[in-house]
Order: sequence, then C-alpha cells, then structure tokens
Amino acid sequence: MHSPYPVCAPARSAIITGMYPSSIGTGNQRAYSQNRKVRPDSESQLGFPYYSSKLAEAIKPFTQILRENGYYCTNNSKTDYNFKLTDQAWDESSKNASWENRKKDQPFFAVFNFGVTHESSIWNRDKKKLKVDPNILKVPPVFPDDSITRHALAVNYSNLIEMDIQMGKIIDRLKKQNLYDNTYIFFYSDHGGPFPRHKRAIYETGTKVPFFIKFPKGKSESIDKNQFLSFVDFAPTTLSIAGIEPPGFLQGKAFLGKYKDESKREHLFTASDRFDENPDRIRAVRDEKFKYIRNYFPENSHALNVAYRRQMVLMRHLTTLHLTGKLSKEHDLWFRVPKLKEELYDLENDPFELNNLSDNPDYSDKLNNLSDVLDNWIKEIDDLGRIPEKQLYKMISGD
Repeated sequence: MHSPYPVCAPARSAIITGMYPSSIGTGNQRAYSQNRKVRPDSESQLGFPYYSSKLAEAIKPFTQILRENGYYCTNNSKTDYNFKLTDQAWDESSKNASWENRKKDQPFFAVFNFGVTHESSIWNRDKKKLKVDPNILKVPPVFPDDSITRHALAVNYSNLIEMDIQMGKIIDRLKKQNLYDNTYIFFYSDHGGPFPRHKRAIYETGTKVPFFIKFPKGKSESIDKNQFLSFVDFAPTTLSIAGIEPPGFLQGKAFLGKYKDESKREHLFTASDRFDENPDRIRAVRDEKFKYIRNYFPENSHALNVAYRRQMVLMRHLTTLHLTGKLSKEHDLWFRVPKLKEELYDLENDPFELNNLSDNPDYSDKLNNLSDVLDNWIKEIDDLGRIPEKQLYKMISGD
C-alpha cells in the first residue's frame, strides 16, 4: 500500500475523496487548517491565508455515501483532510465517537486514529522509559548507526507497542459485542515512518505504508498481495465491500467487494508539494522494479528545513553531522544541494534508493519510458501543481 503523498493532510484528502490530491488542490501541506485562521510567523512569507479547495469540497466523501445507504459512520477523532469537510461526512466525529452509539443492528463504518505513533511523539516521548533495547534494533542504511539514531528508533518502537495495545482494546470491544467475526478491519498508517527521510520524503520510506486486512469470518476473497495499491483506492473499495457502486469519476479502483476492479495497475504515482513554510514540487512514478523521480525545484534540498521537524533530536543530529562533514556519502545524499532534476532507482536491488541511475546511459530507455508515463499521468489528472500556490489559492478557494 502507498500513500499518494508522504505527509498526513494531503494523504488523508485522498482517503476521504478517492482522488489524487494534486488533482483537487489539496497537495500543499497545511493549505487548510480547521483550528487556525492565521498562519504562524514561520509561514507568513507565503503571502496567502489558509484556504479550502472548492474542488475537493464538491466531491461527496465516501462516508456520506455510506450514510445515505444506511450506515452509521464515526471518526475518532483526527480529521485534517486539508480542506473543509462537509458535516454530512460523519454521524459523529469526536474523541467519544464509536459504532456503539448507532441504532440497534445498524451497519457501521468506524475510524480510529492513534496519535501515539505520530511524528511529534518522537520528541514528546523522548525521555520516557523505553520498551525495547536500542542495541538490538536494525538501523536502516539511510541513517548513521549511532546512539542517537538508535534511541530515536527505540522511541518509535516503544510508541508502536503502546499503539498495538490501544488497537487491541478496540478489537476486544468488538469481540465482546459479538461483532468481530462480521467486521472488516483495515489497519494502515497515513504515510511512511515518522523520521527524517521518511515523512515528507518522496522515497519509499515516505510513501510505502503497512497495510493489514482482517476479513469477516468465513469470507473468502482473493487478493493479489503484489499489486500496487494507493490510498485513492480506499473510497471505492469500501463502497464496493458495502455493495455500493463507486462513482465513476473516482481515480482509485476497488480491490475488494462486489465492484472489484480486476485490471492490473502497471504504475504507481506519488507526489509532494509545499511542506509548511517550504514550497517544493516533486512527482514520481514506479513500476515493479524501477522508480523515476522528477524534481521541479532542484535548488531545494530533499532535507527541507521544516521548523516543525527541527523539534526532533534526530533531525538536529543529522543536520549537525551534515554541516560538519561527518555524514557518509550515502547518508549525506538527502542533504544534497542542488538535488538532481531526475532520479532513477532499481528498487529490487536498491530498496532504500541510494544508488541513482539517472545519469547511467544503460538505463536511459527506462528513464525516458517512465518520464513519458509520468507526463501522461500529469495530463490525465490535470495536475494543479504546475500553478503557483498564490495563484492556485485564488482559483480554487472561492475567496
């Protein structure tokens, strides 16, 4: 499973609409804020306020369609869809929202968000007692293997253990109410890991997510575990499971249920735009083996200087090592300025995308092929990333 964007709000806009964020004006992180009206000082230079895309607002969220077909739909409790969601999306959206508040025997769709594994928990829980030994962990090759890296990884694994306990309590409630056997459960994160070069990174570490499905007891439905799945598929798939035909304009495809789409997705598309105070634009496409990345602003490092992320000890540590020339060549690639206009990786042999092949003539045909595929997708979805955000805001906000 892949998130179409390596950060929460744009990714969540894809989940609720079944549309690519770059096609509905929700690709810029923090375009909209439900709880704030004025941008912080760090974003004041952007020159436009928070805004909600009218294109996104015009799309009926799939939960509203479920409700119109008799389902009780709840969200507990994060929203953050990067646009103003209609009040018709949920029967209840709060910290107390649960299927238990529905009418007797009413079918339900319930979302639960676990904040303990959020990026902010890496620094907010940095001093808490660890539940795992940092010395036994495997350090990904994108990070230096030192005590600071290992501690950050251990904090995350400790948070995951707590999240697992919280998830278990929900499962226990379903079992006690004799609902577990009849219920589908989807479990996933809304982007890659919480670390630098994970969250906000166009690489697989930022877009590839864990995804588990628990089927109802006795339900037999084949699923190709090697297929490319994207968050845009969640809306049509959930409707299909409920026996509801998905709207034809959705950009995702149902991979389960009555209206399952048996066609094979040959390519998977991901993207990123502005992150908080840092404008950027990257588009990427992959097939079964290779991944092509196009950087529209090579003057920007991949390691954007995001104020929010600087609260993380690991981020400050990596930056210090970079500035003092103490990172290895591989670890320093993320900080490269300028970054390459094009990148190409053999994911089969280089899953962490450290060996760029874009300047290798032996791979020029593959690079050109994937570049053409990406161009066609950009045209097909009418990618709005080509429009400067100051102009885009005026076009789609209605202000």
